[in-house]
Amino acid sequence: MWADKNKHKFKVLHRVDGDVAGIKSVSVEITGDFVYGLLKGENGVHRLVRISPFNAQGKRMTSFSSVFVHPMIDDTIEIEINPADLDWDTFRASGAGGQHVNKTESAVRVRHLPSGVVVECQEERSQHLNREKAIKMLKSRLYELELEKQNAERDEIESGKMKNEWGSQIRSYVLDDRRVKDHRTNFQTSRTDAVLNGEIDDFLKAFLMHGAIEK
Repeated sequence: MWADKNKHKFKVLHRVDGDVAGIKSVSVEITGDFVYGLLKGENGVHRLVRISPFNAQGKRMTSFSSVFVHPMIDDTIEIEINPADLDWDTFRASGAGGQHVNKTESAVRVRHLPSGVVVECQEERSQHLNREKAIKMLKSRLYELELEKQNAERDEIESGKMKNEWGSQIRSYVLDDRRVKDHRTNFQTSRTDAVLNGEIDDFLKAFLMHGAIEK
């Protein structure tokens, strides 16, 4: 509902319905400008308190929903290297390769200044060919570093999730008291119907402002 109100593209990737009613689990993809930055604060446990329509005695019931928000990772990582970020050295090859290789500085060493990655290549007799191979090796190393960075970011997001239980919720929706409260920012509203219909922008902004103040 929030995505629809903000004209973001919305696609259900996987859904499992509940045994009686509702949804047991669902994975969705939302595409739009700044979507992850806006929704990352929804990551966590949400607690719903209401008079259950499925309880014959009309008792107040509590349920939990665990929300996991993560950015889509593009596996087609493109590595662009600025020539100004490279520090080249040449030296004589020390391995096998004949008299010519040992007498000329055909081997190359390149350091990528921003990352500190160093690559050496002395496979070819031509310094030009060794430079080409060194660049390919460097791109491969930088690609691995980028994958490690993305995996670390994903693990950090995952570790921030808490269990579906008392005391771990980031927000409570208490319908009979007409109150929705975020326990991290203390922002709350009595417009429960509007919130459940996707009007959560005030909560998103409050979380972003709260993070900015803490920094």
